Amino acid sequence: MALLTDDMQGKLIGLLTSEGLIERSVVKEAQKRASESGKPLLSLLTEEHLLENELLVHAVAQLSGVPYVNLASSVIEQHILNLLPEDVAERFMAVPLAEVQGRLAVAMIDANNVQAVDYLSNRIQRPLKVFMASEESVRHVLDQYKTDLSTVNMAAQASQEEMRSETSDIKTIVQDSPISRALSTILEYAVKSHASDVHIEPLEKALKIRCRVDGVLREIMQLPKSIEPALVSRIKILSNLKIDEHRIPQDGQFAVSVAGKEVDLRIAISPVVWGEQVVIRLLDKTGNSFNLEDMGYAGRALRAIRKGIKRPNGMILTSGPTGSGKSTSLYALIKEIKDDTVNIVTLEDPVEYKIDGVNQIQVNAEVGLTFASGLRSILRQDPDIVMVGEIRDGETANLAVQAALTGHLVFSTLHTNSASGVLPRLLDMGIEPFLIASTVNTIIGQRLVRRVAKRRDLYQSSPLETQTIQSTVGHLLPQTREQVASFSQDLGYDSLPLANQSSFILAKGRDAPQTPHGYSGRAGLYEVMDVTEEIQNLIVRRATTAEIQKAAIQQGMITMRQDGYLKALNGITTLEEVNRVAADTA
Repeated sequence: MALLTDDMQGKLIGLLTSEGLIERSVVKEAQKRASESGKPLLSLLTEEHLLENELLVHAVAQLSGVPYVNLASSVIEQHILNLLPEDVAERFMAVPLAEVQGRLAVAMIDANNVQAVDYLSNRIQRPLKVFMASEESVRHVLDQYKTDLSTVNMAAQASQEEMRSETSDIKTIVQDSPISRALSTILEYAVKSHASDVHIEPLEKALKIRCRVDGVLREIMQLPKSIEPALVSRIKILSNLKIDEHRIPQDGQFAVSVAGKEVDLRIAISPVVWGEQVVIRLLDKTGNSFNLEDMGYAGRALRAIRKGIKRPNGMILTSGPTGSGKSTSLYALIKEIKDDTVNIVTLEDPVEYKIDGVNQIQVNAEVGLTFASGLRSILRQDPDIVMVGEIRDGETANLAVQAALTGHLVFSTLHTNSASGVLPRLLDMGIEPFLIASTVNTIIGQRLVRRVAKRRDLYQSSPLETQTIQSTVGHLLPQTREQVASFSQDLGYDSLPLANQSSFILAKGRDAPQTPHGYSGRAGLYEVMDVTEEIQNLIVRRATTAEIQKAAIQQGMITMRQDGYLKALNGITTLEEVNRVAADTA
């Protein structure tokens, strides 16, 4: 940030206090300490953490008439970074953001430096759109120059040359080989992009690399087909898998350290038509709080869950498609209930997150440790709470039911589309209806949606959107202003609009390099079914999924789609995103 005149500092203080960002009394006390120490007032306020630096930069930008941007979590595409050389970017503390209508958007610490702006514009031979950013933001982007995916292509070319000159391919998969460096760069890029998965997919004439960010896959590059064997072999070596096995799927895991973060990687390799496909799941050990409220549970759903985990025995099941956060929900439940008075034992494949005070067992089918055999062993260890990573077959389901019948609280997951679909699924596995009715306490159905970015615009819903909102959640919304407080408390939101409005206020994020399509991060959509006596009777009668769903809704269950619409009304996500993820639900 540029040096500020006394007049500018005075205006800044006035702006910050008038907006309620800092108290006048705090400023007066800081002024005394600043005069004693000789430090500038604003520097003292930020050093003593009385004022956030990002707020200060934002205020300076506002007074200067320059747009502000926060790049703390941004990931800039590599071809954009290439437009401004790293040495120039570092010298002027200016980083490129995006191309906008023939201009290059650039973030700078000193956005009012006309000479620097002119120099940069002449250097890249195009006009600039200048933004102001903090030093931390700019350095965050400068670090991304070091994760240049173009090095992957260079490594691929080097690897091709080595393979042509070597009689054996062993050299291509050792620690210091080009392939090793290429893999490291891909993983580093994925971690910094906050990707949940990396897909390495062989095509007929190329190797496609894709990352899943906020639940959506996007291609990042294509590599020469010839390097596929070396790259897959390198991954197999790190995962302790068989290098010479190409006919059957293999699963493994290893860990990496990127930017000071420990990241666990789950590896799944499968033979496909054009070679072997590799899917890498990234599990950031530092990025999960496992807090139910932070995950998106609210109101009735949250109360139903907490009621279920307080019971001394029975089953609590989570359901949803692959990658919907089922295991994360189970970890959150365990964290909620964990203390020194209970013995918690888990059986997982693999152990995704290690929790202190919980006895976690890794499934290993090669030595005969399956979910079924492991569960038999667990029950001899005097557990109070048992978590089974997934119920995949009738044997595991039967053992889980028996555990619940003998005084244990059992957590587990199933792959179904909704909470009501769990019960017929257990019937399909051969579990007797009366056993299901007497053991299952609570069922969670869930999906993940993208969150609206912090930089957003508000708009009035269209007539069609208004009609859809009213038909989906109109009966859940208050009819009068007197009902707003009680309805909001019941559903777990700060405030709710009236049901009979002609339109509703919705939020849409701004499309930017750091928030593609206006989204950043993900939240859960949940439906939580409390297995009441009425639903137990339906189970015994072998009722259909639709019948069970109808009964649960009549008893007050909020469906995933309804939960999504309520979250859209509260600016957490968009109707478009809810309809994309939960269109097939009630």
